[in-house]
Amino acid sequence: MLLEIRDLTSHYGRIPAIRGVALEIAEGELVTLIGSNGAGKTTLLRTISGVQRATRGRIRFAGRDITTASPNLRVRLGIAQAPEGRQVFGPLSVEENLRLGAFTRARKEADEGLQREFERFPILAERRNQPAGMLSGGQQQMLAIGRALMTRPRLLLLDEPSMGLAPLIVEEIFRTIQSFKRAGVTILLVEQNAYAALQIADRSYVMETGEIVLSGTGAELLADENVKAAYLGF
Repeated sequence: MLLEIRDLTSHYGRIPAIRGVALEIAEGELVTLIGSNGAGKTTLLRTISGVQRATRGRIRFAGRDITTASPNLRVRLGIAQAPEGRQVFGPLSVEENLRLGAFTRARKEADEGLQREFERFPILAERRNQPAGMLSGGQQQMLAIGRALMTRPRLLLLDEPSMGLAPLIVEEIFRTIQSFKRAGVTILLVEQNAYAALQIADRSYVMETGEIVLSGTGAELLADENVKAAYLGF
């Protein structure tokens, strides 16, 4: 397993945001995490990336215990996150935003990464000198994902990539995510569009009130009556 999580708990003050979470992702898998607002999905991603402190449990990445590792070290080991709400640096140009994602890389590697992301997202190449804050929501999402990919991650954490986007753009984003999987990138996808997420998932976990309550393949959860009623609307 590339990522192994056991009995993971994290608090905001005295309040546990996630409790006793167990989750694993094999190299090359696309795993989705679904659940309602406030279920703890974003907190789990933040704890994996090191932005949120774990108060109990263990996180192992590529066989190494990273439970107390700094966010900086986790990036260097190969974990990158495209955060909820995109969080691009609006006054900076598209190119500057992308280069910030390559802070762990040598200049030559950063230049190569920049070219790679411009080929992946041609609209970003067209607007490389434009302030990121002037991009559309879909273009900002592409930029946020491209910035994460500049680190050449072994594990890509995607937090609500379809949030606030028009349906046609959502389809494009999901096609892009599938292309990452075909290229061998391991992905943990948090997504409220449960139907779309489960359709492309190798495996999926359902989170409620900070705990994992169900897991299975994407197809199994699509067929689960409880999942249908709670998250799929049918």
